[in-house]
Amino acid sequence: MVPADPGFYKGLLDHIRDGVYFVNPDRKILYWSEGACRLTGFKAEEVVGKHCQEGILCHVDSSGRNLCHAGCPLTVSIANGKMHEADLFLRNKQGRLVPVSVRVQPMLGVDGTILGAIEIFNDNSAEIETRRKMEAMHRLAFLDHLTELPNRRFMEMSLQTAISEYHVHKEPFGVLVLDLNAFKIINDSFGHSAGDRALQVVAGILVGALHPTDIVGRWGGDEFLAIVHNVDSEILGKLAERCADMVAQSMFSINDQKQIALSISVGAVLSRPRETAMGLFRRADKLMYRSKNGGGKSVREK
Repeated sequence: MVPADPGFYKGLLDHIRDGVYFVNPDRKILYWSEGACRLTGFKAEEVVGKHCQEGILCHVDSSGRNLCHAGCPLTVSIANGKMHEADLFLRNKQGRLVPVSVRVQPMLGVDGTILGAIEIFNDNSAEIETRRKMEAMHRLAFLDHLTELPNRRFMEMSLQTAISEYHVHKEPFGVLVLDLNAFKIINDSFGHSAGDRALQVVAGILVGALHPTDIVGRWGGDEFLAIVHNVDSEILGKLAERCADMVAQSMFSINDQKQIALSISVGAVLSRPRETAMGLFRRADKLMYRSKNGGGKSVREK
């Protein structure tokens, strides 16, 4: 028998960021997590004991078809005893449709009997928005097709926007210029396909090293540019060091045999009043070359 007391699950599940709820075979809700409350606006006492088909969340698919009475992931999973995943929309307490990624797992008794199902869901809004932006950049030729990062045209526009906002709101931002070391040697020694792969590896590392609100793109050749917000000089310096350290810990293979180590040189500067986009870039670029001449350590203005 599946315990119906929420206290049984609270210590394990209430601190999970995703929404979690359990249902019995009739889709009666037995447990509703704090994450589910945060994502939907419905408190546990408002939903526990009720049935999904009463239209609490009103799951719909991308075509707008209501799934509560036909095609519900919980019903499918309970019926076939298999895990089920789907990208859907749910209606929160305010009546707004929220895109969610749903995973449903049947709950089995010791004898294999299906006792119900557990649904785990998370807000998919950020992923959908990122996908939308990426598609827009493809359409507007703002994407570098090798690294799948924004290209120089997009970064120039973003840098100008950041400067304009700085002049209005007086909130400084930082710029990192990052250059792949020994790029010519990689190309000459292992071929241009190896050089392309090196750029792709570095691009992926930089995206992971920076914050989701930062923008990093390929400036040209083996050079990248990042625009970072909500930083001071010290934080900017640590961010530059993190980028350099993460790249230095990575390598990639050629034909699954030869391992090629990577490293970058980084120049980091904070924006200044009345400074142009190119003036800001040149300051960071100058420090990047100082970093390269100094053995690849990140360099920032004191």
